[in-house]
Amino acid sequence: MTSISKETVSFPAEGGIELSAWFYLPEGAGPHPGITMAHGFGGTKYHGLEHIAEAFVAAGFAVLLHDHRGFGDSGGEPRQDINPWQQIADWRRAISYLQDRPEVDETRIGLWGTSFAGGHAIVLGATDRRLKAVVSQVPTINGYEAGLRRVPAESIADLEERFAQDDRAQLRGEAPAKQVIVSDDATRASSYKQADAVSFYLQPVPEGIWENSITLRSNRWARMYSPGDFVDRVSPTPLLMVVAKHDHIAVTDLALRAYERALEPKKLALIDGGHFDPYLDEFPVASKAAADWFKAHL
Repeated sequence: MTSISKETVSFPAEGGIELSAWFYLPEGAGPHPGITMAHGFGGTKYHGLEHIAEAFVAAGFAVLLHDHRGFGDSGGEPRQDINPWQQIADWRRAISYLQDRPEVDETRIGLWGTSFAGGHAIVLGATDRRLKAVVSQVPTINGYEAGLRRVPAESIADLEERFAQDDRAQLRGEAPAKQVIVSDDATRASSYKQADAVSFYLQPVPEGIWENSITLRSNRWARMYSPGDFVDRVSPTPLLMVVAKHDHIAVTDLALRAYERALEPKKLALIDGGHFDPYLDEFPVASKAAADWFKAHL
């Protein structure tokens, strides 16, 4: 098996903060093709991504896996705040950092994103031609349409009122309101209540790295975010979409419709299970499909 080296690194982002990452190198002389990776909504690099990064390194790639600002080991305030466009801007810094590593071939850079960051992968693939291959795994496509399925119609007015109260409180100088990401309590406001989501997010991670909360405004930004609008602009960059057949979070039919709108070169890897199975039971299938795509195009 390929020998793997792993180094904790950091690089600067807008606003004077440092983004934290793990940088992996395979054995052998470089420069190596590189892959930049990041987690989805409210997660960290500790949430089931290390074995995916290691699979890419074993396939011969240098890998940079970073935490979004305000999460994990990265800097940034307020903590647990998810602005998709800020995350995308930060990710461009990650691409630049990876290109500047002497061990990496700057002309062979790929990007892998999952869930909310799978949406980022589509946007970045469409707008950053430094990328030579993109993998978008179980991606967010349209936050508004997904929200219509996730939030009951009778709860919308209450949610909008909470958004409004939070905006007015911030005008008065108060910190952004927060809520939990996952809860199995039907009476408690949370982003997700499904059992598989609760289990995934609450998996053991190092103490002090993560908390089960996000800013309330993160939900508003998520509902406004429609990365699927960019999918037909990714071409001519090669795009692989990994879609789960029974995804109730990054809803399957929305992803499949987006794939149909994408232009060539493209490929669909349709896997069994739900949103979190690419990290778990379907990891061998999903990771091999991604590694093979990067091998073909980097």
